[in-house]
Amino acid sequence: MKNRITDLRAERGWTQADLAQRTGVSRQTINSIETGKFDPSLPLAFRLAKLFDLKIEELFLYE
Repeated sequence: MKNRITDLRAERGWTQADLAQRTGVSRQTINSIETGKFDPSLPLAFRLAKLFDLKIEELFLYE
């Protein structure tokens, strides 16, 4: 599943480690989500969407 996390994170000047800390996951998890190797759990997807002030469907793009 594609997502906009890399761009949104960069707009805020956050590193993957910063985003990981804000969402309570590892930096490796953020990297895997950004590269499409891993789809987040629903609770994590909601945390990410809330952090970026977006709806889940605005953050994650169904291919």
